[in-house]
Amino acid sequence: MSYRNLSPVELDALREIGNIGLGNAVTSLAQLINRRVNMRVPRSSFLPFEEMIELVGGYEELVGCVSLRVLGDAPGIVLYIFDGESTLRLVDMLLGLPVGTTGELDEMARSAIKEIGNVLTGSFVSAISMMTGLNMITTVPLFAFDMLGAVLTSLMVAAGRVEEEVLVIETELFQEDETLIKGHFFLLTEPGAIERLMAALGL
Repeated sequence: MSYRNLSPVELDALREIGNIGLGNAVTSLAQLINRRVNMRVPRSSFLPFEEMIELVGGYEELVGCVSLRVLGDAPGIVLYIFDGESTLRLVDMLLGLPVGTTGELDEMARSAIKEIGNVLTGSFVSAISMMTGLNMITTVPLFAFDMLGAVLTSLMVAAGRVEEEVLVIETELFQEDETLIKGHFFLLTEPGAIERLMAALGL
């Protein structure tokens, strides 16, 4: 089953799962940095893989990407991708620095993003697991700062087969000073995972 074969009710259920999962993730982020973080979700949708690429900016777009594998009852990959500028702003947020301080990613910056990516993606998957009752185990997160094409190529080679369509949640994060950090959550499921999610929801 692919997303294009799901009914409107089933699609809405998946979107709602994604939005709740992301809400939990942002709450965890605020607790970690001990500051208020507001979130806006401009769009939650299902897109073919190629449209997902275009949404982020194309294969040559410089991005920061935190990824982790999901094992268990509904296997797949969760990605949190920020554009280059938002990646640097995120480091400033995490380290409590004035906006614009970070100009490049050193080891401390990469470690901070990987840790926050772990919190965000882990909270996201945990929320889905709690809502569905499915056993979903996350692996150690990986971080890459490179062109989108290179990042995705390496991930797809490692992951093997995934569905051709992707659950996409666009996000905008704000601090008290209204610093904008734009990102995208992507859930790429392996064949069969969608059916298990739907069955667990009683749909």
